Amino acid sequence: MIPQPAVVQRGGPGYALTGGTVVAVSPAAREVGELFAAELRAASGWHVACVGTDEHAPEGAPMVRVLADLPGRPSTHEGYRLKVSAEGIDIQAPSAAGAFYGTRSLLQLLPPDLLRSAPSKNWDRVEVEGVNIQDSPRFAWRGMALDVSRHFFPKAFILKLLDLASFHKLNVLHLHLTDDQGWRVQVDRYPKLTEIGAWRRESPAGHYSEGRKDGTPHGGFYSKADLTEIVAYAARRFVTVVPEIDMPGHMQAAIAAYPELGNTAQPLEVYTNWGISEHVLNMGPGTVRFCRDVLEEVTDIFPAPFVHIGGDECPTKEWEASAEARRRAQELGLTGPRHLQAWFSAQMAETVAATGKSLIAWEEVLGGGAPPGAVITVWQAEHALRAAVQAAENKHRVIMAPEPWTYFDWAYADDPREPLAIRPAISTEKVYSFEPVPQGLRQDLESYILGAQCQLWTEYVSTPQHAEYMYFPRACALAEVTWTGRGRQWPEFERRLRDHTARLTALGVNYRPLEGPTPGQARTWPRA
Repeated sequence: MIPQPAVVQRGGPGYALTGGTVVAVSPAAREVGELFAAELRAASGWHVACVGTDEHAPEGAPMVRVLADLPGRPSTHEGYRLKVSAEGIDIQAPSAAGAFYGTRSLLQLLPPDLLRSAPSKNWDRVEVEGVNIQDSPRFAWRGMALDVSRHFFPKAFILKLLDLASFHKLNVLHLHLTDDQGWRVQVDRYPKLTEIGAWRRESPAGHYSEGRKDGTPHGGFYSKADLTEIVAYAARRFVTVVPEIDMPGHMQAAIAAYPELGNTAQPLEVYTNWGISEHVLNMGPGTVRFCRDVLEEVTDIFPAPFVHIGGDECPTKEWEASAEARRRAQELGLTGPRHLQAWFSAQMAETVAATGKSLIAWEEVLGGGAPPGAVITVWQAEHALRAAVQAAENKHRVIMAPEPWTYFDWAYADDPREPLAIRPAISTEKVYSFEPVPQGLRQDLESYILGAQCQLWTEYVSTPQHAEYMYFPRACALAEVTWTGRGRQWPEFERRLRDHTARLTALGVNYRPLEGPTPGQARTWPRA
């Protein structure tokens, strides 16, 4: 199983599921049971009913009981107990989330072909091995980040990614919705953000270092209805969708739509290069109002308790060259334009706090003094580990996302067969070696480490199939890193992962085989 449960006791008689199976649920587990019954019904072709535990079930029908709201079984919110015996299959949990994770583990005890969307054979009966599992996650934040700004991905792929994330007990999808290269979220008060900011004239062709362009327009955006659907779909699978509106840098798409947000009179288009644009927001009152308005509309769409404002890689060149920026800094009592970002972050933290949510920002905000209560996402290679310690010591909660282990836009290997990527190389084994609690952090501060997430930046990833390749199987390794406790061993995980690829196949995932890309995935044909 992936991720490996905390305690697994195998042996004893198992239990058979057949047509007519009944999923009996407590009231709090009704939606979980209905989803599991629908999945089993679709894959097997059986009639599978979902009933309340107080409702009548046919005599002798195979039974799967899914019970939530059971205090102390186990004590952690997302934990569960799964028992398969001659008497039936029982999932017990203190919450609907725990019950859901119990059903994900049960699915992994079934043949992989019972993960398909329709029957692949005539199923008579399925024997489920006798097992007693007691399980709960190590970290509360187990995430995947997807950049939809550099390349726009269709809603159907986002929904599939949510299925795959939740199947592996990952519980956060961080959507990077805006950047220099495109604005992807509808904002009613500012329609030009999607009329203009969602589309760019062309994109780099090949590696950025080659300096070529493809001459092909690219773009798209999610309506509020699209995002509300995504959020609801995620919630049923106990995934929290966290939006990121990157500011005050990475905002050329917004400035292209509304030039008054910028620092110069120069007309701009949505950025057609990769990398970091030097064009950033000005810090005038109108621009601050714009950012508040955007965050208020975005928080209405996303019920998550967090909003990410980016805050990374913000060049200060324009502010330093601008008499207006220098005047604004002086007006605010700042010693110079370089301090404008810290002031701005504090304003956005107030806006987010007024909605009852917490602000998340990348680690750069620590340099100017992060707003109190801000959650810090650390990322910059080995520096991220030091930044995590600094943030925790200053009582900031931390999400671990250091490049050398979690940046899935990097290639799997330094091999010309790998699809074009920004750089080499993060293997699945490398991901599995990651320890989210940084060395040197005092034990009394470990609770500030919320967990970890992987990042897929999409400059070189333009299709859902390529995205799946870059995520899987590395996301399987990250799922186990964030769910399972210390003491993991790569050889044992690799054995389970090889078995797990049959499940990925049944789920229709374009994963990278452990031996390397298939001929259809490879960038170059192998030499004779």
